[in-house]
Amino acid sequence: MTDLPPKPATTPARPYFSSGPCAKPPGWSADRLNPVSLGRSHRSKIGKQRLQYCIDLMRELLNLPDTHRIGIVPGSDTGAFEMAMWTMLGARPVTALAWESFGEGWVTDAVKQLKIDPTVVRADYGQLPDLDAIDWSNDVLFTWNGTTSGVRVPNADFIPADREGLSFADATSGVFAYDIDWTKIDVATFSWQKVLGGEGAHGVLILGPRAVERLETYTPAWPLPKVFRLVSKGKLTEGVFKGETINTPSMLAVEDAIFSLEWAKSLGTDGLIARSDANAAALDKIVAERDWLGHLAADPATRSKTSVCLTVEGADEVLIKKMASLLEAENAAYDVAGYRDAPAGLRIWCGATVDTADIEALGPWLDWAYATAKAG
Repeated sequence: MTDLPPKPATTPARPYFSSGPCAKPPGWSADRLNPVSLGRSHRSKIGKQRLQYCIDLMRELLNLPDTHRIGIVPGSDTGAFEMAMWTMLGARPVTALAWESFGEGWVTDAVKQLKIDPTVVRADYGQLPDLDAIDWSNDVLFTWNGTTSGVRVPNADFIPADREGLSFADATSGVFAYDIDWTKIDVATFSWQKVLGGEGAHGVLILGPRAVERLETYTPAWPLPKVFRLVSKGKLTEGVFKGETINTPSMLAVEDAIFSLEWAKSLGTDGLIARSDANAAALDKIVAERDWLGHLAADPATRSKTSVCLTVEGADEVLIKKMASLLEAENAAYDVAGYRDAPAGLRIWCGATVDTADIEALGPWLDWAYATAKAG
């Protein structure tokens, strides 16, 4: 019988490594949330003030130019991205990039729901398609950071300044973790539940001036549900981008997001990026020291620094589930199994709300879980 390694003496203080919803910011607790808007209408003076304050904080942290509008919408990142697709696609040809499950989701929407016959450019999990081959006379859909594959675009250099089509970036695991050139982004979406560690159900929609022009000059051929409608009488509904949400938001989720944003503001954008970078570097060191661990994304230049996906030697779905269960039972790591559609492996969130010391403490626990699961 193979001798199993002993359980490590040090356990991560906060073993929250889920890739969404992600770890709360350090120091978070429910009693630290401001209750001022709770039990009040989102259309009351205080409700609108808190929603606008949340928008203002996001704009400041993202260094978003005045040319871009930012609004809180229903349905998390999925709702925000589908809102953009349903309201703006169809005016010109579409190219959809897919190298992980969420990109494939947008392909499905375009092909089966909107029936617009897009050009689909795919790459396998762990790879990135040829970004230089994109026809930018088309509208282009892509994920900035593939949450389920651990592959990201290196930067926005592949997007031409003189593009004819619109750039649609699903940036939910990317905003606040990378420096984004907003002059290259016409539409971006994300949710608070990723890098900010906020609650789910609410999405954020960012529109550049070219996206607004599209909305005001183009009417889709298909009907739009109420929660997708951004235009009234041919003009953008500006209130949506001033805290006047389309439907009723959870003010508790808004206050939770404000807490995260104020924490983030105390660090600054560079501080958030530095924390993610340090966490990814700590995990990379763990991988480099173990011959049974590897990165699903082979190229460091396009490897995610937030949703880091790992390969495990000889692993199948059963072994990964066993490892994840063992780690959870010991309160050493929660929710680290890879995404269900991805190759069997582990996924460790390294965003800014995670402490580097907890990543460092994870290594020996991975050794223990791997050996125990294999022996079992």
